[in-house]
Amino acid sequence: QVELVESGGGLVQAGGSLRLSCAASGRTFSRYTMGWFRQVPGKERELAAAINWISSRTSYADSVKGRFIISRDNAKNTVYLQMNSLKPEDTAVYYCVSDAIQFTWPLKGDYWGKGTLVTVSS
Repeated sequence: QVELVESGGGLVQAGGSLRLSCAASGRTFSRYTMGWFRQVPGKERELAAAINWISSRTSYADSVKGRFIISRDNAKNTVYLQMNSLKPEDTAVYYCVSDAIQFTWPLKGDYWGKGTLVTVSS
């Protein structure tokens, strides 16, 4: 059973930084593309960032390019999202996401964590 558990959310002032972590279990982590979606109530969810299984490819939403960095540590079965220069519009629930099929790109989003709330105050 695939399990994705996010951590690291919280309240931060605009201009600050946070690092989200997602611990994965239940299968061979190093074979799967991972990513972070975010969702604000009443709005469509957005793929903030994704990274392939060997970290050779990444993608970012235009809204976070140059501010967020996605990375992964396959030895620790963990994917990270470093969020810098945070803005109030980054406030959302952030979900760790992965795919059911190994060695595929781009991310489709078959498995989801429960999410972690990030709140950026102005």
